[in-house]
Amino acid sequence: MTEHNPTIVGKPSLLVVDDEADMLETFRSILKKNYNVITASSGKEALQTVTAEPLALVLLDIRLPGEDGLQILKKIKTLDPNLDVIMVTASKDVASAVASMRLGAFDFVSKPFDVGELQALIAKALEKRELVRENLYLRESLNETTSYCDLIGKTKVMKRLYETIDRVAPTDSTILINGESGTGKELVARAIHKKSRRSAKPFIAVNCAAIPDNLLESELFGYERGAFTGALERKLGKFELADGGTLFLDEIGCMPAAMQAKLLRVLEDKVIERVGGEKGVPINVRIISATNIDFKKQIDEGKFRSDLYYRLNVIPITLAPLRERKDDIPLFVEYFIGKFNKQLNKKVKGLGKEAKRSFLSYDWPGNIRELQNMIERVVVLARGNLISAAELPIQSPASSKQTPVDSLREIVENFEREIIQNAITENQGNISQAAKELKTLRTSLLTRMRVLKMKDS
Repeated sequence: MTEHNPTIVGKPSLLVVDDEADMLETFRSILKKNYNVITASSGKEALQTVTAEPLALVLLDIRLPGEDGLQILKKIKTLDPNLDVIMVTASKDVASAVASMRLGAFDFVSKPFDVGELQALIAKALEKRELVRENLYLRESLNETTSYCDLIGKTKVMKRLYETIDRVAPTDSTILINGESGTGKELVARAIHKKSRRSAKPFIAVNCAAIPDNLLESELFGYERGAFTGALERKLGKFELADGGTLFLDEIGCMPAAMQAKLLRVLEDKVIERVGGEKGVPINVRIISATNIDFKKQIDEGKFRSDLYYRLNVIPITLAPLRERKDDIPLFVEYFIGKFNKQLNKKVKGLGKEAKRSFLSYDWPGNIRELQNMIERVVVLARGNLISAAELPIQSPASSKQTPVDSLREIVENFEREIIQNAITENQGNISQAAKELKTLRTSLLTRMRVLKMKDS
């Protein structure tokens, strides 16, 4: 029988499906602090709940009486394609776990599970759900001519980009996306996947710069049980999880030399080998890579293989920085103000006249990501319905006529240093906690601190 906790306003509702009462109670005790937990002991009860309740996520056991978890997963996806499902599997049930991913499961967790990993996986799924909601908001807020597969822009350079995506998406050719940091390279990769014949299969993104060199091979190719100390069971790598779909390799220029050679072989043979494995595993994956580095310089200095570069760069796509598409800035401002109004329960209507001029005159070295962060700051600190130029951590055009352009960047960087330093101080010098509070990766925060010439200890 389906059981409900009293609904608590503001808490997402999770449906947990398992035929073992003890397991349902375990999930309830773990999750009740942060979520409204609804339980069901059969697939039939689960489907009834999906149609009756506004759910944020489903935790679904693969082994159920009657119809199994894979069959129920198919029906859930038919009822609500946007409802994410995390499959709960036995540790040896690898084949079923892979099958569930191909049917649209968000991810899977094996029994017995680590509570911290489970909480992190749920948080990741709900974060994805929130991103989907934001994209829906974008479609409603902006005219259809300004939005294309979650990309925003109506300038000529963006229209040319949309045309390019339409041409290359139906192919299986490898693509290399070049662009400055913050220009939306992953969004372009996702648009290509969405427009491709592989759209029903997984899109898996990997940030090569965020994974330590000694872990990158096992992250991409997976490993066998006993391959190294701590490898207690087989783990599938990103290539296998993306099978039939698209693998997005971000910051490909940061890949170490040894991995470059192995990646080249995979691209040529269409076969991967798990760490500790003796047999090759055929894969069917489209590769899209992205970088913000100068590959010619990297190749000349011997830091990147020229043969791998040519293999990745079959179809190059270069993204324009925001300073070259300033007519799109008002669209981003409208979208991000709406987003943060909703998140922060604010009622900011927009930018004042001088603030608009400041936004349009600024060069945005951090591109769309910088603009998003700027809007979040000013919405948080806004004193009225309209944001004035005085509230911006950039200079207005009138006050900057006699000021070098570099000083505008310096003002923004000083503001950013203050935000980062405050977060570090509040967390007693703990960089990891500060990064979490600032909603960024520890490696990204350390990189930004080095750019800002801040001490990391």
